[in-house]
Amino acid sequence: MSADAPTPAAATGAAPPVSSIREAYAFCRRITHKHGANFSVGFRFLPDRKRNAVYAAYASSRWADDIADDPGENAPARLDAWEQELEACYAGRPGHPITVALADSLQHFPIPKTAFAALITGCRQDLVKSRYADVAELMQYCDYVATSISDISLAIFGYRTPMATTYGRSLATALQLTNITRDIGDDLRRDRIYLPREDLDRFAVTEQDLFDRVHSERMLALIEFEANRALEHFRAALPLLDEITPDSRFPVLMMGSIYSEVLRKVLRDPFAALHRRVALSFPRKVFVVLRGLARPRFS
Repeated sequence: MSADAPTPAAATGAAPPVSSIREAYAFCRRITHKHGANFSVGFRFLPDRKRNAVYAAYASSRWADDIADDPGENAPARLDAWEQELEACYAGRPGHPITVALADSLQHFPIPKTAFAALITGCRQDLVKSRYADVAELMQYCDYVATSISDISLAIFGYRTPMATTYGRSLATALQLTNITRDIGDDLRRDRIYLPREDLDRFAVTEQDLFDRVHSERMLALIEFEANRALEHFRAALPLLDEITPDSRFPVLMMGSIYSEVLRKVLRDPFAALHRRVALSFPRKVFVVLRGLARPRFS
């Protein structure tokens, strides 16, 4: 799973004790601001209750994600333990700062437990699977690690009609495919290749070409293809902005706008994704957000 740098606390399962729900939310907020730089600013514009719930949900997801990205020898056991902690949370017996906050949020929002279970399934898959044969396999993975996040987010944000879940799935898939495309080089360092084998074959690119960071016309075409696939999902997700309740639209717009701009940066220099994580400067993020407010679009 493509993610920012793992947190040592999640890697070890350690967490500081908290004496109040307020402290629990503060713990979740710190995790979100540290590792969710591309969208945590948008969260600050949510109403207090929704903002706190998003912090708790993000931290819950991030905790599992970090175990998968920095596995160590006992990662399966740690994921099992985290899943048991989430079960305890939904049963009203939280024992971790993150789940203390999440349990409080569950009193206000119908966040589905199945979504967290799907995410953990995706994290377990990352521990044992590092190659994908075709797009169908990759989309199943995206369902685990991305659609699950959409289901959690929509439960907090609120929406008008059931079509929001379809558009939310498109946006979540777009975000995940963006991570995969911009993080090709980072994932190679973990011996992970999320680009489907059928795509590599289509452009006559080998795994060794990827590991050698070969700059060729074939590699260029492959990376452009992956970026454009993600942009298609952003375009399919655009109606989501009209579905989301008004007080939650800004962070959704901000997420989609910034991530789609990352893809455009990849398209301007596709080979960069082989060597470093492609990211936007702070001034560019500000420009993208202001542009999105003037013309609400993801791509």
